[in-house]
Amino acid sequence: MKSDWSSSELRRRGIDAVLNEHGVNVTRQRRIIADTLFARNQHVTADQLFEAVNSTGARVSKATVYNTLGLFVRKGFVREIFIDASRTFYDSNNSRHHHFYNVDTGDLIDMKARLVPHFIDQDLPEGTAMDAVDLVIRVRNKVS
Repeated sequence: MKSDWSSSELRRRGIDAVLNEHGVNVTRQRRIIADTLFARNQHVTADQLFEAVNSTGARVSKATVYNTLGLFVRKGFVREIFIDASRTFYDSNNSRHHHFYNVDTGDLIDMKARLVPHFIDQDLPEGTAMDAVDLVIRVRNKVS
């Protein structure tokens, strides 16, 4: 389910109002996770979010972090970016954009929005329409 929600809307209107409006029961743990995740546009793994949430003194289980991230993905609040079988990032900026992934540093970096893959429209299977393109370009640090 895609949402027309944006992270800036959440910061403007408040977490509880936006989550409730989209049918999410606001629990103490979900509120803490959302506060941490949506404090700014960021790319985090579930483990990084778990550590950040619990570094504040909160007690939130790893399972609750994973379940809440799954719920936020289904509601369209965050984008799930698969890098490989062992690494998935969650992007609190849910606008359409692409990424660079630095394999040397493990950083996921937003790409400027000017890359639009119009050429794909010509090669879509008959009877289909493009829903989304999630592009991750892997880069390495230059060796001097």
